[in-house]
Amino acid sequence: MASVQMTQTLARPPAARLVLPPLVALSLGHFLVMLDVTVVNAAVPGVRAALGTGAAGLQWVVDGYSTVFAGLLLLGGGLGDRFGHRRLYLAGLGLFAAASALCAAAPSGTVLVGARLGQGAGAALLVPASFALLRAAYPDVALRARAVGAWGLVSAVAFGAGPAVGGLLVAGPGWRWVFWVNLPVAALAAALTCRHVRPSAAVRSGRRGDPLGQLLGAAGLVALVGAVNEAGARGWGSPWVLAVLAGGAAALAGFVRVELRLERRLERRSAREPGGRAPLLPPALLRDGRLAVVDAVGLLLSLGYYGMLYVLTPYFRQVLHLGALGAGLALLPSVGMGLLAAPLSSRLAARSGPYPPMAGALLLGAAGFLGWLAAGPHTPYPVLLFALAATGLATPLTVVAATVAVLEAAPPASAGTASAVFNVARQAGSSFGVALFGTLAGALGPVRGLHVSALVAAGAFLLGALLVGGLRRRERAAAGARPTGGAPAAGVRPGWRRSGR
Repeated sequence: MASVQMTQTLARPPAARLVLPPLVALSLGHFLVMLDVTVVNAAVPGVRAALGTGAAGLQWVVDGYSTVFAGLLLLGGGLGDRFGHRRLYLAGLGLFAAASALCAAAPSGTVLVGARLGQGAGAALLVPASFALLRAAYPDVALRARAVGAWGLVSAVAFGAGPAVGGLLVAGPGWRWVFWVNLPVAALAAALTCRHVRPSAAVRSGRRGDPLGQLLGAAGLVALVGAVNEAGARGWGSPWVLAVLAGGAAALAGFVRVELRLERRLERRSAREPGGRAPLLPPALLRDGRLAVVDAVGLLLSLGYYGMLYVLTPYFRQVLHLGALGAGLALLPSVGMGLLAAPLSSRLAARSGPYPPMAGALLLGAAGFLGWLAAGPHTPYPVLLFALAATGLATPLTVVAATVAVLEAAPPASAGTASAVFNVARQAGSSFGVALFGTLAGALGPVRGLHVSALVAAGAFLLGALLVGGLRRRERAAAGARPTGGAPAAGVRPGWRRSGR
């Protein structure tokens, strides 16, 4: 008996090992991109003092980056498919580093805003390329899930670490080092990529690009965020604000119409017929209920969490009178909870799939945001720890689960585009959250604005949990309607089950 067991043990293939250098190379670029969404919050007082930038300009310093990032992400995904993902990843790193150097040396607020827009363009090139390269680097399904989970966690930790890292840099060498620090990290990421990440083959589909869709999508997003940014200074009834809002809505409606028309044209063409334009965002991706729900969750998650981060910095500094370093360190419990999310999320997803932990994390985050209603001019810091810990744990748990859900739901040929759509949703949510909550804080004051923002953030997380719960109920109903042979019923796509996918 013992000999039989020994023979079986020797015959069993060794477990696949996660090779770290490609993961580190691709995660470093992703870390930089996500860090720069929030690290600049700590630099806002220094920028105001050094460059004389007004309130609307400061919101553009914070928000312009995420807006351009979101507006160009789909283009970045398509360019990677067309010219090779490693080439786009390295080009994105180079553009991001050059724009960071310009930010650090900016002589005026106008130059700083322009350089931040350049950072957003570089980020839009490298993030979808990073995801596609990660998928290719780990063909084994189990290893890929672990790698994608780590990659997703990096983004969540980077978001949360931004205020603390920014506070340390501002309190030390000064606010310009918030941007200088990007250069050595980008150089290391590029060196590791050239050495350890294999080039991906370009996809020659014979299809032309979608410049009109790109123009309408980017213009619509920038217009809507810009109008919300300016509403704080001009007022919501301003003719300028109303006109830009209407223009942004019209541009996004035009984007949807263009994408649907291009999809119908492609469907009428023969599969052998070359040429024609491909939609920037294939509408078929959003007809998959899983991807649509996960994208909605990405938008709601970023609107709530990263919008709140923007208003927490002035609360800690202006109301509780903490310095730049103190305000950054006050947010450390949020980052610490994020570091616990990786093993917890992987265990939960392995047992039940990504959707139950996603829904539970969103409910936890909603409760955490309600904890900020206790914040006031004289609130002891320990009273705020629940809000910091709950939202800090909930956000990376949701991000990791959602990233795995996108990986599993997306068709292999559309993985880069699906990743880009999810990141568009996240960055759009961050842009709208910063613009909306910044406007609320400016109009209502730091404490009352914080309370109203917390209610909006809790509502966003709760809505996300309800969407995920509704998706689970539909999947269970569809599973129950399948034939006894186990094959999916017509028109039903298989979802996650208790034992795995």
